[in-house]
Amino acid sequence: MKQIVGVADMKVSNNTADAVITYSLGSCIGLVIYDPVARVGGILHYMLPESAIDKEKAAKRPFMFADTGIPRLFKTAYAMGAKKPRIRIFVAGGAEILDQNGFFNIGKRNYMALKKMFFKNKVMIDKQEVGGNINRTVRIEIASGDIFLKTSGSKEVRI
Repeated sequence: MKQIVGVADMKVSNNTADAVITYSLGSCIGLVIYDPVARVGGILHYMLPESAIDKEKAAKRPFMFADTGIPRLFKTAYAMGAKKPRIRIFVAGGAEILDQNGFFNIGKRNYMALKKMFFKNKVMIDKQEVGGNINRTVRIEIASGDIFLKTSGSKEVRI
C-alpha cells in the first residue's frame, strides 16, 4: 500500500507491503531512514530548520521543523524495532527553487540543520541528492529498502 507523506508530515512503516513516498521536495528536506534487519523505514518531509521561529506551530506540527521532526522520525522507527547502528539514511531536497538568488537560503539552512543534528548524534548519511534548483520525489519500498528518486524532467531511478 502506498503511504503518502505530505509537506510537514512523516510516515514510518514495518509493513512489507508498503511503499512510503513524498512528492515535490524543493527547499524542503526528505529524510529517508531504513533498518534492513527490522524492515522498518520511513520518510520525514520537513519545511524549516528551527522550531524556535514559531513554538506554537511546532507544538501543533512538529514535522514542519528539522529540530522537532528528525528526533520523532528516529524514535518512531526505534519503537518499531529499528536500531541506530543498522539504519541506512538517504537525504533529498534542499534546493533553491523560489529563491534562485539565495536571499533566504531555506534549502541550505534545512540541510545544515540536519547535518548539525547528525554530527551531534554521530549519525552518518549513506547517500544524498541535495541542492541545485530542481524538485525531487523520493520513495522507499519497505520490503527491500530500495529507494527511488525522481527529479523534474527525468525518469525515476533506483538509488
